Amino acid sequence: MNAGLSLARAVADAVLYEGYLLYPYRASSAKNQVRWQFGVLGPPGAAAAGAGEEPDMAADCLLEPGPAARVDVHLRFLHLQTRSAEHADDGGFTPIEELVVGASRWLSWDEATDTEITLGPYSLGQLAAGVRAPVNVPATEAIEPVLDADGGTAGRLVRRRRQLRGELRLVATQVPTQMAAQVPAAAGGADMAAHGPLWRLKVTVENTAAATADKRSAIEHSFIGAHVLLAVHDADFLSVIDPPEWAAAAAASCRQHRCWPVLAGPEGQRDVLLLSPIILYDHPAVAPESSVELFDATEIDEILTLRVLTLTDEEKAEARSTDARAAAIIERCENMTAEELQQLHGILRNPHAGSPGGPGTSGYGDFPGFAVPEYSDAEFSVPEFSIPGDGADDETTDETTDETGDETTGADTPWWDPARDAAVDPESDTVFIDGVPVSRGSRVRVVPLRRADAQDLFFAGKSGRVTGVHFDVDGGTHVAVVLEADPAAELQEWYGRYLYFAPEELVPLAAAAPLDNGKEPSS
Repeated sequence: MNAGLSLARAVADAVLYEGYLLYPYRASSAKNQVRWQFGVLGPPGAAAAGAGEEPDMAADCLLEPGPAARVDVHLRFLHLQTRSAEHADDGGFTPIEELVVGASRWLSWDEATDTEITLGPYSLGQLAAGVRAPVNVPATEAIEPVLDADGGTAGRLVRRRRQLRGELRLVATQVPTQMAAQVPAAAGGADMAAHGPLWRLKVTVENTAAATADKRSAIEHSFIGAHVLLAVHDADFLSVIDPPEWAAAAAASCRQHRCWPVLAGPEGQRDVLLLSPIILYDHPAVAPESSVELFDATEIDEILTLRVLTLTDEEKAEARSTDARAAAIIERCENMTAEELQQLHGILRNPHAGSPGGPGTSGYGDFPGFAVPEYSDAEFSVPEFSIPGDGADDETTDETTDETGDETTGADTPWWDPARDAAVDPESDTVFIDGVPVSRGSRVRVVPLRRADAQDLFFAGKSGRVTGVHFDVDGGTHVAVVLEADPAAELQEWYGRYLYFAPEELVPLAAAAPLDNGKEPSS
């Protein structure tokens, strides 16, 4: 058994059910009457008609094979299952919204069943020739009788799934790598010579059902939460996020469409790859503090758990009758011990642990790197920063005297003391970056460091204007920025919706020249 594949499945399950059912986990909640999941592959024509999503997803990944290399493919997805509650009457059954028998209650609801289709193993020769594997999931209907206290049939639950049809395609091509002589030894040239040929494996999953423009039919015939796990034998995958220098150009040639390839399993292991519909880093893992599947990883477990505990008995009863997974959430939260609840309070982890000292270290030649673009040292060296008054030579004591003779509060005042708030002002506070004072109104260029938030990476190299300098209770410094290229910059500032960066992620720029609007400057 592949231990790495087992660990990868834990993350893949979180991807599979992300958005499946949202707090407050009730069918009557408006947001639970629409599917909010990622990786939905709709039937052809559904996206163009506004009735569903595109039918395919695809990604390139890099493979360093041995002589006996082979690849196993695990296609995983949810299959919509309609649960219809029906009441028994005059020798037949009538569909109803809610079936109540004694103390039990069932709602008509769209469930889903998880499905995994394993294909392969495929040899390198087969992959080079191209593989087209049909995916066929038959329609099903299952009936569950509901009995009353006397054993008579009071109703039934009918679960129906529509047929799913699709295709998985694999094709591998050998890609050239830079010649070792062209790469300096310090940059991996010597390492390159020790490696064999490199192959690019393209994986495509496509829904091939009959075209439809009907919204209900589209979701019933969709692959939901679709993703792929690849496991190799006598081979290794290479990261396309942080490739070795000798494979950087090959990584730059990889293309993705609606999914993202990341190394999965434990750190240091490269035999499992996850094609995820959500952008992840290599070797993602479920936090050990997260013990309940809440289906909403963009929220905080502790907050959701506490919110679940505040639901009324009636709300909890509706959640339980909505979905078996919702019932499991309610039960798990209600039975959580004080120690387990305290564990949800979390732990501080450094998201930049193991990252290099600055930007642009993952690229090679003209290839900028996936995590952070590569900039010239002259313009984008990692800034050194300091805060006025925090230097080693600063002789300021904990308490100083202002012009009126009153004592003011110094940096050693506890963070919870109201006087500490009075000592900071984001609109006037300053941080020095490379010796340049940066405060509200300063112009900067954004240089997100590796392992930055995926959204931040879209802003790499953009110029912005500082709206404030903030200090947190742990001694961290956060610079609020609005992008100059953002057409809604003024609106963002009015709302106070800023982008926040650490000082080392910013490079000071010269002040912009005033616009020449033909008017005389005001005095």
